[in-house]
Amino acid sequence: MRLSTDLDSIDLELLRVLQSNGRISQGSLAEQVGLSSPAVAERLRKLEERGIIRGFHAQLEARYLALDITAFIEVRVDSSTHYPKFLAKAVAHEEIMECHAITGDGSHLIKIRTKNTGTLEALLAEIQRWPGVVKTRTSLVLSTQKETLALPLAHADEVVSEGRRERGTKAAQT
Repeated sequence: MRLSTDLDSIDLELLRVLQSNGRISQGSLAEQVGLSSPAVAERLRKLEERGIIRGFHAQLEARYLALDITAFIEVRVDSSTHYPKFLAKAVAHEEIMECHAITGDGSHLIKIRTKNTGTLEALLAEIQRWPGVVKTRTSLVLSTQKETLALPLAHADEVVSEGRRERGTKAAQT
C-alpha cells in the first residue's frame, strides 16, 4: 500500500511525536507542530478515522507481570484450508502477541510471552493440536536489546516531499 497522498509534513510530525510520547497533551502537541489545539484535534480525528492511528496503548514491562519467557514459534500449517481456523485461534490466544504469515519452511511465525517453561510447554502442546498444524520450531529469547512499535517515518517524509515537488511543478505548468 502506498503512502496516503493527503498526508503532509505536519501529519508526519504529529505521528512522530505521538510515537515517542503517546501521553502528550493536545496543547503541547499543538505547540510542537505549530497549530491550534482544535486543528490538531481535527487532524488526529481524521488520522484515526482513516486507520493511520490505530489506537493509544500503555506499553507494559512483561518481566514485572510474571511473563518471563518470550519465544518465537515457527508453525507449519499443512494447507491453506486450515489457515482461517489457525488464525482465529492465534488471534484469540492471550499469550500470542504477534502472528505473521511468512515464507520459508513454516507458514506462520508467532511471538509469545508466557510465565515459565512449563506454561510454554503447555502452549506448544496446545498449538500442536490445532487443526492443520504439522510442525513447530521454537526459539527462546535470551535477552532483548530493542523492541518497539514505532514505525520508521523517513520513507514517508520522502514521499510527502516528492508530492510537494510534483504539485509545485503542476502548478507552475498551469
